[in-house]
Parts: sequence; structure tokens; C-alpha cells
Amino acid sequence: MKKIALILSLFLVAQFVSSQDYNYQFRLLLKDKGKTFYSIKKPEKFLTKKAIERRERQGIKIDESDLPISQDYIKTIEDLGGVVIAKSKWLQSVCVHCEDSAMVEKYKELPFVEDAVLVWKGKMKEVQKPDSIIQYPAKEEIAFGNYYGKGDVNIKLNNAHHLHDAGFKGEGIDIAVIDGGFNHFPQVEMLDNVNVKGSKGFIYKFENLFENAGQHGLQVLSCIGANKPMQFVGTAPHANFWLLTSEDTRSEFPVEEDYWAAAIEYADSVGVDVVNTSLGYSNFDKPAGSYEHKDLDGKTAHITKAANKAADKGMLLVISAGNSGNSEWRKITPPSDAVDVLTMGAVQRDSVVATFSSRGMTADLRVKPDVMALGVGATVVNDKGIVSRSSGTSFSSPIMCGMVACLWQAFPTLTNKEVLQVVRQSSDLYEEFNEDYGYGLPDMKKAMEIAQSLVDKKKK
Repeated sequence: MKKIALILSLFLVAQFVSSQDYNYQFRLLLKDKGKTFYSIKKPEKFLTKKAIERRERQGIKIDESDLPISQDYIKTIEDLGGVVIAKSKWLQSVCVHCEDSAMVEKYKELPFVEDAVLVWKGKMKEVQKPDSIIQYPAKEEIAFGNYYGKGDVNIKLNNAHHLHDAGFKGEGIDIAVIDGGFNHFPQVEMLDNVNVKGSKGFIYKFENLFENAGQHGLQVLSCIGANKPMQFVGTAPHANFWLLTSEDTRSEFPVEEDYWAAAIEYADSVGVDVVNTSLGYSNFDKPAGSYEHKDLDGKTAHITKAANKAADKGMLLVISAGNSGNSEWRKITPPSDAVDVLTMGAVQRDSVVATFSSRGMTADLRVKPDVMALGVGATVVNDKGIVSRSSGTSFSSPIMCGMVACLWQAFPTLTNKEVLQVVRQSSDLYEEFNEDYGYGLPDMKKAMEIAQSLVDKKKK
């Protein structure tokens, strides 16, 4: 009997110790942002010159939503215990990491906190570092006479070569790729001439973008920025890039929405023009709650709210619709339900919709996806530096993102929302849209004609 009692006691202790291994992250929704030393009269203190110019060019005023959250608030939160790991000035939210779930009640008692919700529960995992750095030389054979090399399949469905032939390859346009990891990017010769202006990781305790970070972001980047003539040329080979990570592939929790919000605000602050996000969230790991179809209304999901704000600040967002077309969910995934973003579905090379491509419409009956590009057998560079094929709306999105960047370069007096409308109007199903294709396949030659007409009209 004593032996059984001892075993039971040891079991309970083990369970208690195991439960103590869990860490927690909570999203604190604030009543306000508190007092700050910053002022909208001196935006250069919290926005770069390029960010300010982007707003001025489009007639967008800098307002109170641009001001950072009070550092006093941040200090008060951390003084209670825990670490602030993400914050959003636009959404008035702070995400805090702690080791005790009971901390949530203390956070809720703070006078400036409206509510607190669980966004992550788990055990902290150490990220292994590689023993050595390996170089990955370019092995793709040169295809003489074919400027795009294996990238021609990405380009031709939407006639993007017309933009390039006119001299518009993305020069002067800053593109942020907010994604998962860019594994081995510094060592991949096929991408060694991509113009990267900066990089930053937003995942708590997993800030390294280039080592053991996953290759999804790298593949996405290659669709836009690859610039190896007669081997692989992307859709905006002369653009500038910011590489930002918000997707934690180790689990699926709402905290990734907080990371994304922090990343998009950072992109805004450094003056990014165009953003590609090949991410989407609907179903989360327990105990976090998941989204439902009714939440696809362009105003419910945390990440969607951030995307809306980004569009209102003058950035042009291109977002993958998701790969749920042949699953029980079937629909697009946040943030692709945001209002003024270009949501990308995927087609095969014969222009038939991919079975996996997520379908519309939104819960409030807006057209989504917006348009389509190649997403089956798209050309990418993997993290071994090899040019290969991959499928998903993850790739139709960056393929179109590069095209849109070139289009905006060609017509810089247009606003981000005008460019979006031009792309929609250039599509083959603009008058006969549906939930599978949205407005259909954009034609960049036609888009240039529509954009020129709009520019001429604005001059009158």
C-alpha cells in the first residue's frame, strides 16, 4: 500500500513539474496608447523619410494611430512579470510572454488594459545552430536566347514581359516579404545579386532568418527577386527587398498574427511600398480558438485588421488566398479577407484553377480571391540553391507581387488602391467574376493601358 502511495505521489509531482514547463503568451488589448514623447508634427522621429514621402505622395495624413505605445505602459506590464514580445500601435495591442497562466488576471487588472486573450501555450524549444556554413553554388544551365530561363513559366500567363520590355523591372520599389524562414539565403549563389536592404525576425527566441529557419520565405523571394538571366529571372528583379519573418513553423497559434502585425508596422516605418505575404490563418492549435467562416468579413481577424491599416497607410499588399480549396475549410484565410489588398488564387499552366486554391467569397460578399497567377509548378529556388518547381498560392502571390511592383514603378502617381483596381480591371473575368477565379487572370499589357488612361484622366 505504501509503495502504491509512493508511486502515486511521484506521479503527481512529475505531473506538476511537467505542467510548470509550459509557458504562455497573452495579447493585451489596450484602452489607449498612453502618453508619448512623440508627436505627429515631427513624424521623422518615428518614420523614415521614405515612409513619410509615400504618405505624402498619396495624400495620406499622419495621425494618432502612427504614434507608438507609451513606454510607461510597456514598463508597467513587464514590471508585473513577463516579457513584451510584440506590440501594435495601430491595433493598440501588446503581446507578453510569461511562465504562469495566472499572470493573465494581473494584466487584466491594469487600468489601461481592456482585455487579455491567450495566443500561445507551449514549451520553449532551443533552436539548433548548424555546425558549419555551406555554400550553395548555382547549378542551373544557361538557356541561351531565353532571358527568363526557367522563370518564363511564371511570367507569361500574365504578360509581365511587356512591363520589363518597357524598362520597368521594379527599380526604386521597396518590397517586404513577410514570411517564414529564408534558410541559407546568404550562401545561395542563385540569389546572390538580390538587393536586400534589411532583414529582421519577429518571432520570440527565434529571430534568425537564415539558419534552421525553413525555406518557404526563400522560395517566395526567388519568385520576385531572382535575377540570373537565361537561368531564372523573377517578376521584379531590380526591386529592393526587406526580409521579415513572422511565421513560426513549430506550431500554429494566434501569436503569429501579433508577430505579423509588428512586422507590417516595421515595414511601414522603413518606407516599404509593396508587401507580399504568403501566409494565412484559420485553424489554431488548442487551447487557442480558431476562426469560422463568418469571421471572413474583413474586420474580425487580428491580422486582417493590421492588413487593413497597412493599406490605409499607402502600402500595396499582395496576399495568398490559401491552399484550402479541396479541404473542409475551402475558403480563403485571414488576412486575405482584408478589404484593400490583392488576394491571389492559383491556376495551372492551362489557366484552369488549381484544386487547392482557396475560394471566395468573403462573409460580407466581396469578391475574393481578387485575381489569379501561376501556382502549380511555379519556378522557385530552394534552400540548396537549386532551381525547382513548387505549387501553392504561396507562389502565385509573389509572382503577381513582382508584376504589381513593376506596374507601380511605371505609374508612380497612382495610389496603392488605384493600382489594385487597375489590376482587377485588366483581368479576363472582370465583368463575370466568380468565387473560384475572382476577376480572373490579369493582363499586364492591358493593365498598362488602363493605368495610362487613368493617369491622363487625372491630369485633366
